[in-house]
Amino acid sequence: MNKKTLVWFRQDLRLADNPALHYACSQGEVLPVYIVDTVNMPRPLGGASSWWLHHALTELNNSLDGKLQVYSGEPADIIKQLFEQYQISEVIWNRCYQPWQIARDKKLKSTLAEISITAKSFNGSLLWEPWTVLKKDGTPYKVFTPYYRKGCLSKEAPRFPLPKPENINLLADAPQSGDSINELCLLPDIAWDTQIAAEWKPGESGASDNLSQFLSSAVNEYKEQRNLPNIKGTSRLSPYLRFGEISVNQIWYAILQNAPTSQEDPDIDCYLSELGWREFSYYLLYHFPTLPKDNFNPKFDHFNWQQNDNFLTAWTKGQTGYPIVDAGMRELWQTGYMHNRVRMIVGSFLVKNLRLHWHHGEAWFWDCLLDADLASNSASWQWVAGTGADAAPYFRIFNPVTQGQKFDSEGDYVRRYCPELRRLPKKFIHNPWDAPKDILDYAQVKLGQNYPTPIVDLKATRESALAAFSALKELG
Repeated sequence: MNKKTLVWFRQDLRLADNPALHYACSQGEVLPVYIVDTVNMPRPLGGASSWWLHHALTELNNSLDGKLQVYSGEPADIIKQLFEQYQISEVIWNRCYQPWQIARDKKLKSTLAEISITAKSFNGSLLWEPWTVLKKDGTPYKVFTPYYRKGCLSKEAPRFPLPKPENINLLADAPQSGDSINELCLLPDIAWDTQIAAEWKPGESGASDNLSQFLSSAVNEYKEQRNLPNIKGTSRLSPYLRFGEISVNQIWYAILQNAPTSQEDPDIDCYLSELGWREFSYYLLYHFPTLPKDNFNPKFDHFNWQQNDNFLTAWTKGQTGYPIVDAGMRELWQTGYMHNRVRMIVGSFLVKNLRLHWHHGEAWFWDCLLDADLASNSASWQWVAGTGADAAPYFRIFNPVTQGQKFDSEGDYVRRYCPELRRLPKKFIHNPWDAPKDILDYAQVKLGQNYPTPIVDLKATRESALAAFSALKELG
């Protein structure tokens, strides 16, 4: 066959296990296209995600011999123009699941059909499509464990990953993309990305390297080590999954093939269930499209959230006076990433000790996280706030001191990101206000000067939060 097929890359910036690309290669010539949608997208990418996208597109373009066509604007207009310019036979893509993307793609398919352009879409992002996993009564699950254990795992196994196409017959008369990626202006004007660039390698090859490292080390101790922020006990694949430089199917089968015994191995099962949580987040967003803005539990619409700009600023800058919280927020700012255990700690502190709305945390993470993903970000913030599906109960309030002592027992994580505390002994690294004056003097820690005193009292704010929750329960 010698059709000309336009492949619209979106959240699938890879060559291997790319169903849309695989199909196009079987049809004939391929025109690879990436479009920054400046018309339909409700809010732009955050700064960290934009940085990642620039480098991921650069590697993809290199993999496509410089032939990735990059544009910004209204996708429907751009695609119609390319159809006329190159006499395209088909337009294909891998599906996305944000509400605005679904609405846009449905409208685009109809528009293309009206002018006799065939459009096809494929699943290149999820193990199970959201509409295929339902309860016996046909309604969506709202609790993770039955969704994953009874719903997903009882279905047909996820498809096996497709190989990288042996030959991509790129459209001969398509130009080299040249400076088009730079013209998207995704990189920062101020060089805040130096440390991020030193720690991360965006692109399909970086994803493969991270997966190989995880398989050779941490995966077999994942259940315990995933909670320790000072070691690389997790896969650190979330940014690559976010932009599709690796598929969840590739990870799923790589983990199973690497398993020392079987899928029932506690470490393997634990990691696969984390992939299941990602699926659940997309599932919730698909079935409940207001998830990013509305409390999943509407009872919390009446909750007495506080307004305090000083608290919010201290939290975002890592200046709360609670070392594990401050370390996490500084890790986020410096590296574009935060360890998952610490994400839960800083999230609980924001919504329960500071009693600030989870929207504030979601927005900050959206801007600062390399892996900022609407489904995972929304579902996870609602989970930690107690407002979401299968959420942590509101009365479960993480104590940042005891959490730090348990999961950063030597204090090395805090010392890395709060260097002003590095001389403190581990007995006081998570509670420097309890240290005797001579120890503070020796450690050169001056509370309220070179490290803040706690901005709130843990016991008092816990009691206040519980009282507010009790008042909410009385509303029925």
